[in-house]
Amino acid sequence: MTDIAVIGAGMAGLVCAQQLSQAGYSVLVVEKSRGLGGRVATRRLQGTWADHGACDLKPKGELFKRFVDLLCDRHILEVWTDTVYQLQPNSEISIRDSAPRYVAPMGMNTIAKFLAPGLEILLNQRVIEIALTPENNWRLTLESSNEELIAKALVIAIPAPQAFTLLAPLGEHLLEQAFLHNLRSVEFYPCISAIAGYPPTSKPLPKWKALNFIDHTDLAWIGLDSSKRPNPQQPHFVVQSSADFAQNHLESPDLQPVGQYLLQRAAASLNLPWLNTPDWMQVHRWRYAFPSRPWHASFLSVETSPPLICCGDWCGGNLVESAILSGLATAEKINNQLYRLTLNDANVFNVFA
Repeated sequence: MTDIAVIGAGMAGLVCAQQLSQAGYSVLVVEKSRGLGGRVATRRLQGTWADHGACDLKPKGELFKRFVDLLCDRHILEVWTDTVYQLQPNSEISIRDSAPRYVAPMGMNTIAKFLAPGLEILLNQRVIEIALTPENNWRLTLESSNEELIAKALVIAIPAPQAFTLLAPLGEHLLEQAFLHNLRSVEFYPCISAIAGYPPTSKPLPKWKALNFIDHTDLAWIGLDSSKRPNPQQPHFVVQSSADFAQNHLESPDLQPVGQYLLQRAAASLNLPWLNTPDWMQVHRWRYAFPSRPWHASFLSVETSPPLICCGDWCGGNLVESAILSGLATAEKINNQLYRLTLNDANVFNVFA
């Protein structure tokens, strides 16, 4: 038995769990993957790191700006570039916008690791069933061991389509029809990311660090990821596909040819022929990369007992910033439904100051 179970160790889940844990609740986080951060994802490969999910941060709201400042003070984040470029359909490269982009030299998932200390987290554990106990608590069944967890309140901090799959079997006799309808209405764009490394002698390196493709059929973004790293030994790039391209190749059993095609298209579009011949490459599919139809509020909750709230970056749709705000709002809502303990002024960085 725990007070609150949180499904998902992405940014929203970790922020929510940390707020509630610091207030005095017993909190258990369950994550299906082997690492933290969700789409704030980093791979360790070829002696370096590569961010194949969220590649940088561009803070907008005041609270998130203060959080970024804290991470900069702790030497977790630093400014990567203050200019992002774009490739027009006529092959002209121009400035897209000029605003600081922040990155983590040791990988973007270090942000998630910063939020995790003190939390009880079960990794590599997938929740396959949610049910209500006779005592009016939530029962979670884990896939690997059929172990069952009991919680007084439940936070589901995963993409809305995955949350719907878990919750739909409960039916409208336990969950409101409007809640299930709203959860099902959230939609995502997919994306395929290719990480590619090149010989140290590869020339010329581009002058830009990050570049968007405008109205490109196959490509959305490319970044010189090695420029984030201290003392890089070789250049490596991260290429992100367009949503349409990803949708057409999402079920491909072998993603290596898909990644190679993305590099081929980038090489041709940018007039950098050597991009087509990497030393190494890894490819990752993101089925739920960017909210295309987000939920308009900070969370989506069931107004019945026991408490159940869904949250994530799809609540607002502004990725990392929305995820953090969603996690904070969810912690406040759960607290009001349970014991009304003292939270840290709904301010995540008070926990670490």
